[in-house]
Amino acid sequence: MAEAGRGPAVILCHGFPETWYSWRHQIPALVEAGYRVIAMDMRGFGETSAPERIDDYTMLHLVGDVVGVLDGLELPNAVVIGHDWGAPVAWNTALMRPDRVRGVAGLSVPYTPRSSTSLLQVMRARGNDGFYMLYFQQPDVPAELAKDTKLTLRRMFYTLSGDPPEPERWNTLVPQGCTFVESLAEPHELPAWLSEEDLEIYSKSYRRSGFRGGLSWYRNVDRNVELLAPFDAAKISVPALFIGGKRDAVVQWSDQSTQRLPSNLIDWRGTVLIESAGHWVQQEAPVEVNEALLRFLDSLS
Repeated sequence: MAEAGRGPAVILCHGFPETWYSWRHQIPALVEAGYRVIAMDMRGFGETSAPERIDDYTMLHLVGDVVGVLDGLELPNAVVIGHDWGAPVAWNTALMRPDRVRGVAGLSVPYTPRSSTSLLQVMRARGNDGFYMLYFQQPDVPAELAKDTKLTLRRMFYTLSGDPPEPERWNTLVPQGCTFVESLAEPHELPAWLSEEDLEIYSKSYRRSGFRGGLSWYRNVDRNVELLAPFDAAKISVPALFIGGKRDAVVQWSDQSTQRLPSNLIDWRGTVLIESAGHWVQQEAPVEVNEALLRFLDSLS
């Protein structure tokens, strides 16, 4: 976890495969604007203890971790901002504990109310067994990703970004007879937004932690549908913002959820889509993301 600044609290929740370091461009900008920033290493990532049991990574645990940070730091409330998997954590923290959340922003993954059928069940029913989340259910995937940590991360960051030409862009289906890592494009050089030093910082963290903890989040997708039954079709009441990259495959295939945000967010403050950015939006387009976040935060004063 990284913490800096003084003022109203902002909690940052990263996604997969990242750490608190994915917010390296946001932390100084928010601190300079007068906010206290807490960038978490989420459960199973970075310096966390990473519980062994898969069912210790449910959405209830993850929301509980955010509330636990608030309690541990004796903060009555905070604005919660999440990216990738951190976005559902942020959305659900705002949904379940609006008394502790002043505002919420999701990056790359729009809010989708709970329904009775999980995304994995939908993909199974369609026969899309190669869907990456289904692929991640296999027990040997952590070892596959950890075999060459830097290769895995380099290919993931590049392929899911806004940089690759069309033939190299991410396909959510892993081809039969191919591993997940093999399905990703190898860049000729790192994108401008990702330095060798950045990649080594991530790689060092994952060489320590492995990928088991992060993959456990995917292995609770069906369980989360059951656990969140009391919140079926629920709307979020606190002020809310969505930010995404127009070249993000996740944003593209969740377009219907993005279009429904004004209906599912009672105090929707807008959607910001950044033209050239892919999935790693706060790293690829830090200036635009920081401007959008600061406008949102200032509106809560």
